[in-house]
Parts: sequence; C-alpha cells; structure tokens
Amino acid sequence: MQTAIINARIFDGHTVLGATTVLLDGPLIAAVGGQTPADVEVIDAAGATLLPGLIDAHVHTNAASLALALRFGVTTELEMQGTNTRPNRAGITDDDTVADVRSAGFGITPPGGHPSELFPPGFRPGPPGGSTPPPVMPFSTTPEEAAAFIPRLVETGSDYIKFMVDDGSIEGHPGLPMLDQATLDAGVAAAKRHGMLTVAHALTRDATRMSIGAGIGGLVHLFMDGPHTDEIIARIAASGAFVVPCVVVNASLMGITGAALADDPRVAARLPEDWMATLRSCFGRYPQGRIGDVLASVKALHDAGVDILVGTDASFPLPFLGGLAHGASVHHELQYLVQAGLRPVEALRAATSTPARRFGLTDRGRIAAGLRADLLLVDGDPTTTITDTLNTRAVWRRGNRLHQ
Repeated sequence: MQTAIINARIFDGHTVLGATTVLLDGPLIAAVGGQTPADVEVIDAAGATLLPGLIDAHVHTNAASLALALRFGVTTELEMQGTNTRPNRAGITDDDTVADVRSAGFGITPPGGHPSELFPPGFRPGPPGGSTPPPVMPFSTTPEEAAAFIPRLVETGSDYIKFMVDDGSIEGHPGLPMLDQATLDAGVAAAKRHGMLTVAHALTRDATRMSIGAGIGGLVHLFMDGPHTDEIIARIAASGAFVVPCVVVNASLMGITGAALADDPRVAARLPEDWMATLRSCFGRYPQGRIGDVLASVKALHDAGVDILVGTDASFPLPFLGGLAHGASVHHELQYLVQAGLRPVEALRAATSTPARRFGLTDRGRIAAGLRADLLLVDGDPTTTITDTLNTRAVWRRGNRLHQ
C-alpha cells in the first residue's frame, strides 16, 4: 500500500519546499506535492518537518551500531575503517531495521601507524569471524606498496580509499610511523586511476597540506593543532576537496565530553547504558586544543565554498573512545556546525544532500520522486532551530517505518 505524508514542512535536502505532501510507494518516493490519492495510508505530519534520512560521513560500525543510528534518523553510515565492504553487507542492505552502510575497508597506513596507538595491548576491533573475503590490511611504507594495495582494496569491495596521514601527535603518541609524501602521492594516484574516491585522515595542518598536495578527494577530519590561516583555507578550497570536520571528536580529543548531549532526555531515552557511559566520557588526548579554533576553521572553509559534511567518528561503546555515540552524535555535530556560524539549513545540507553527492550516493540524500524513501520526520522546525532534529516522530528506511 502507498503512504501519503501530509501537512508536512518539507526540507528536500537543499531547501524548504512549498509542497506539503510526500507519497511513498514501497521503497521509493513516488511523488512530492500534488493531491493525496484515495485508498492510501495517510500520516498527518502537521507541526512537523520531513527531512531526508541523515548521513553520517565518518563512522566505524557494526550491526548493533547501525541499528542505534537508525533510531536517531541516520539512515546511512559511511565507514572510514572497518569490515562492512560490499561482500560483507548483504544482510545489511536488505535489513530495514538498521542503517545502510558504505565502507573504505581498512586505511592505508605504515605498520604500527595510526590507529594502533588508540587501543590497549591485545585489543582488536577487527573483522568478525568468518567474514568473506578476509579484509585487506594495506600496510605500506613505499610508493610501490601503496599503489599495489589499491586494486586489492577495489577487488575486495572498498567503496572509497582512505589514507592515514598521522604522526600520532594529536593522540598523545608523537613519532608514530607515518606515510611520507611520495607514498601518499603514489597511493592517491593509483586510486584515481581505478576511478576511486580518496579520503584522508589528517588532524594537523601539515598533514592536511600533504593530503591536499597529493590530490585527495576529501578530508575526513579537520586539523586541530592551531588556528587556520588564509593560505590553508585557500589551498583546500582550490583543490575542490570536501571536509568532514568531525567537530565532536575534536572536542572529545580536547577533553570535552558529550555529557550535555547525554543529559538531553531525547537522547537518554534511546541510548543503552554502555553508550551513555561512552558519551559521558572523552578521548582527552589533546587538552591543549582550542574548540574555538576548530569552529572558526569550519566557518572559514564554509565561507570559502568548501563542501562541509557531517561526520562523527563514532565507533565502539568504550570510555577511551568517548564523547560519541552512533546516531546521537550526528545531532550534536549539527549543533556544532550551527555554533560555528552555518545557518541551520546549511548544516542540514551537510547531513543529507552534500554527503550523498560527494560520495556518489545518487539514490538518497534528497526528497524527490524516484529516490529511496529514507526519511526522518521531526516535530518542530530544524531549518530554524537545529536542536529540533532530535524531536523524532518517525523514521523510514526504504519506505519501511521503524517501530521503536
């Protein structure tokens, strides 16, 4: 049966429409606007805003976390290191009780390089037993090694290629093995020859310059080792790269917990105890950082025309990875973007149409006929009051309403 959502304020991923009705037909949006047909299920959305399902453009995830994300209206997660590559996600693709996912597989890094320093001895989030094929672990120290790993990552189902450009200084482990410029250049060039989007983990200004110099397609962190300069903003803007600031994880690295978010009853009602404890904790590895510098850099990039995407770096419910929680932290990141100076509509684009466009997800991120019926209905008007994104009334994935 078709479903008509009526009397809604509709944010289509770019702007607020004049139309107030969206017709769903199975997994797709059949029409936006027009008359409501007879013999359809009608959902009266008076007083609410209908949004495209939200996209988190930086996570490390599993089935339980994908289910948690969906509860908060996040219908797609983009994994930046993990095992949810194409051969391993058949069940996820067709399971409308969890968010959809795309994955880089494992990032290119030297042996002993980031992120090994984040985990205690013996800890390995690693692939689940029996994953097929086994994940490629692309440890690289030379240009030849990095280039040779690209076809293997492509063949084993990576959706994009990630490069770790990190000496460990932000995470409290300076001197970690790090990709040099020649190795980074060779890996990025090889990925481009295979038609792959490339993204870089870069938390410092120097690592950012290295990544941009290599021709990276996107930065999935924002530097936090000091204020921006006109030079680095101009360099990023001229490159055409997008930026996923992950302000929430930068804040956590500086020692800022997610306690204020955890105190919000709209969050607490949906988070299990282990995630509540994680959200109230923090990484705390770079206390000398200044959140004001990060927010100013976000605004400068936005003003320079750089595409900003919402991402969180949420991973596992462990206090040493704290300050973050799947789904909930997307809403926190939206609040940070508005705090940085983006208008609420601009922040919402960063969680919907912009990540869909930059990651080639042409079937989602907007509300338009023929696209996936991945939708979030919230009470109030987040296009003027960004915190209203947490007022969840309903979530749909492929036209199937989540029951929670």
